[in-house]
Amino acid sequence: MSSDTKTTTASAHILLVDDHALFRESVARYLDGEAGLTVVGGCASIEEAKAVLQSQTVDLVLLDFDLGVNDGEDFLRMASGVGYKGRVLMVTAGLDELRTAALVRQGISGVVLKHDPAAALVDAIREVLAGRVWFDQGSLKSLVQQPQEESVTARKLTDRERQVLTGVFEGLANKQIADQLQVSESSVKATLQQLFHKTGVRTRSQLVRIALERYHDQL
Repeated sequence: MSSDTKTTTASAHILLVDDHALFRESVARYLDGEAGLTVVGGCASIEEAKAVLQSQTVDLVLLDFDLGVNDGEDFLRMASGVGYKGRVLMVTAGLDELRTAALVRQGISGVVLKHDPAAALVDAIREVLAGRVWFDQGSLKSLVQQPQEESVTARKLTDRERQVLTGVFEGLANKQIADQLQVSESSVKATLQQLFHKTGVRTRSQLVRIALERYHDQL
């Protein structure tokens, strides 16, 4: 990609939060070659990340769960406290089912494993920046199978709503869901609007969180 092309493309601002300097540096170097992505900082601790979030525009945080004395949940609480409105993509060596479900409920937009190919990380970043979610198959399976501690009464999903919601869980775009279900893309969009209205949310990330809480037994 030429430098001229990169300068004419609006860039998403990305913050890396990981206590391993080598990992931060290698990811930053790789992303620097991707059009439309700009790494604005690399932090080893929540304190460092807080300073960046308060002083710079950040659209996406790539967050490791284990930050030494703190963890990803501590970061999410801090980010909420300083009014961060961007997205969070967890990049980790692995998470158990309970923790994955808890992090989704707290607002993350996806999980990428550190041993996944670098190209998968870029795909995940672009999907999340586009307002969709991204989970590796192991995390997706754990989310769907994870029993919820609190049951929330919810209206029953229709078959089509269940099919579209499953596609959203898999990180599929509207067109991909439409192709999979052999229906029109406008039909998928209409079903998504029904789901948004039924759950009272506006985004796919919020829909995933609410679905985990309210509709787990219907998926």
